[in-house]
Amino acid sequence: MDNILNFLGIARRAGKLSLGYDSVEEAVNKKKSKLIILACDVSERTRRSVENISKRGNVTTVFSDIPMERIGSAIGKAVGIVSVNDEGFAKRLKELFA
Repeated sequence: MDNILNFLGIARRAGKLSLGYDSVEEAVNKKKSKLIILACDVSERTRRSVENISKRGNVTTVFSDIPMERIGSAIGKAVGIVSVNDEGFAKRLKELFA
């Protein structure tokens, strides 16, 4: 889990993340999103909404076991939904989650 969080921090500093529901939805709609990551403690309603936008945009979604608090510590903002907007970062994160 620490590897994932460290990598998310690097991606954030590189400007390759969209944070929060509205920003993630915008990234999907603009075809920028390559991977969506959800915290384990997002609401069921949010989870369903993200599933719908990810299907619509054909974007892989990872339902992590990481709470919002830990993601927030890694990227500097408490959010439960993150879009990775770079193919290289997305590929590496998929490998780390596997």
